[in-house]
Amino acid sequence: MNDSVRLDGLVPDRLQPRTHKIVLEGMMVDADIGFHDFEVGTPQRLSVTVEVWLDAEAFPHSDDAAEAWDYDFLRRDVAALVSARRYNLQETLARAIYELVAARRGVSALRVSTRKPDIYADCAGVGVELASF
Repeated sequence: MNDSVRLDGLVPDRLQPRTHKIVLEGMMVDADIGFHDFEVGTPQRLSVTVEVWLDAEAFPHSDDAAEAWDYDFLRRDVAALVSARRYNLQETLARAIYELVAARRGVSALRVSTRKPDIYADCAGVGVELASF
């Protein structure tokens, strides 16, 4: 079948996408974060996940790059936020990331989570999560 052929009307309404999501999952960054004396000034690994639900209009409807929601900014701007200053709390950093993304065009729902993977030997990580739902 020719890839340029589009067969409109064959997908039943019940199978139409109801959500459109962009995900930045498990981005590992070095962060100067924490309030304990041994943490201050000693960067730690931090995992950041950002899930962005988009309005249907903001999600590309073709393969044209001009339609793309600029999710490259997620990686770039999250890294910039993390390195711009030191944070006492994951909650503060998660809120800064959340506010950065929530202000973008087309965002209808959002979840941001951060995890410190190296804090407890018996845990995969300890962290926080903010969500709009």
